Amino acid sequence: SRVSTAAQSLLRQRHILTEAGLLVRTEGVAEGFRPADGVLLFEDPATTSKIPALDRPAFGKIAAKAHPGDTLTVSELFRLCRDLLDIHAVRNWCQARGVALRVLSGPLSNFHDLAAGDATTAVIINVITAVGQFQRDIQNELTVEGIAAAEAEGRYRGRPPALDGDRREDVRAAFHEGASIAALARAHGVSRAAVRTALADLLPGQGVLPRPSA
Repeated sequence: SRVSTAAQSLLRQRHILTEAGLLVRTEGVAEGFRPADGVLLFEDPATTSKIPALDRPAFGKIAAKAHPGDTLTVSELFRLCRDLLDIHAVRNWCQARGVALRVLSGPLSNFHDLAAGDATTAVIINVITAVGQFQRDIQNELTVEGIAAAEAEGRYRGRPPALDGDRREDVRAAFHEGASIAALARAHGVSRAAVRTALADLLPGQGVLPRPSA
């Protein structure tokens, strides 16, 4: 499992893995899930997709545990690989170690082993991955063009902060009093990332401003 930022959750991926029988819902366990018997769970929280799959921390742990005959399973392909080069690197890694590759959702979910060396599997993966990359590139291009047009007309201001005005000052004052980021996020119904944004200049490495007067 992998998410790109601390504000995102692994919960959706855990549900997909649970439906496939790889995780088990439990009580009294962090996040309410545990690996099923014979399953090892590797997670990369807050790991950008710009890092190639083979270079991510969790993949290093996978490499240390994988044996011939194992299956590497991900909920969605883009959680593991974001472009054709990356998927080929992972396929080559799996083939070299005798490990099968399985995706549980999306257009490639019908393949029992995406690392299979037959020509049909390779061609279909190339086509589907290339189409997906093309769609992402078009979407990014349209987004950039839309922002540029809005800026030219003076309409683009970016996403407003989740905490501003009095709420921001309340959060900063509570942080000075010792409240944790997690507690502040729960109290104000926002993500931890939103709290960190409000506290940016107060966090370690950013310098601490004088404590506000009462």
